[in-house]
Amino acid sequence: MPRRPRIITPGIPLHIIQRGNNRQACFFADDDYLFYLDWLKEYSKDTGCLVHAYVLMTNHVHLLLTPQEATSAGLLMKRLGQRYVQYINRTYQRTGTLWEGRFRSCVTEEDNYLLLCQRYIEMNPVRAQMVSTPSEYPWSSFQTNGLGEKNEIITPHTVYQALGENTEIRQQAYRELFRYELDPGVLEEIRRATNGNFALGSNRFNEQIAKVLGKRVTPGKAGRPRKERK
Repeated sequence: MPRRPRIITPGIPLHIIQRGNNRQACFFADDDYLFYLDWLKEYSKDTGCLVHAYVLMTNHVHLLLTPQEATSAGLLMKRLGQRYVQYINRTYQRTGTLWEGRFRSCVTEEDNYLLLCQRYIEMNPVRAQMVSTPSEYPWSSFQTNGLGEKNEIITPHTVYQALGENTEIRQQAYRELFRYELDPGVLEEIRRATNGNFALGSNRFNEQIAKVLGKRVTPGKAGRPRKERK
C-alpha cells in the first residue's frame, strides 16, 4: 500500500511526532537532549519553521510548529534527523538507523485545537508517569510557555499570546489550563490525526483544508465501499 502523503500547508500549525526505530530509545544522556535542542534552534530558523511547543521523550519527539513554506517542515526534520543520528552513532559507536522511518504529522486548527495540542505535547511526561507535573520535566517547552524560562527556540503563537495582556498573565492563564486533564476523546482525536497524517480540527476547518489541497484530509469509513443497487 502506498504511503499516505503528508498534509502540510504554509502558515498552518503542524503537529509532528518522530519515534525511535522499533520504539527504542533515541536519547541516552543529558547531552543528547541538549545537542538536539541546539540543532532544533539552528535548523528551525534556517528552514523557516516557527516552533511553538516541543517535548523530547526517551524514545520519541513531539513538535508543534508553523512552517513558512511547503517544504519547511520536511527540510527541518531531514536536517535535524540526519545531524542527530550522526552524533548518536559517533558518540555511542553504533551504526544504522535511529528513527522509525518518516515522521508523522497533522495540520492543526488554530482557534479550537492549537492549545489542546500544546497541552497534549507538554503533558506527555505526566501521562507516561515520568513526573507528576509538566513543570518537573526539563526537556519540554512548558518551562517556557508555563514558567517563563528564556528559550530562543520558542515563538509563541498568537493564540497563546491572546491568553493575556502581558507575559505574567499569559503564563498564569496557560498554567491554569493544565489543572484539567484532556478528555480521552480529544487524546484519541489527536493521536489518530497525527498517526494518519490527517487534519486536526473542526468540520469546517477540515473541509477548508480539503478544498485547498483537493484531497481527503480525514479518515475514511472502515470497510469496502458498498455497491449501488441497480
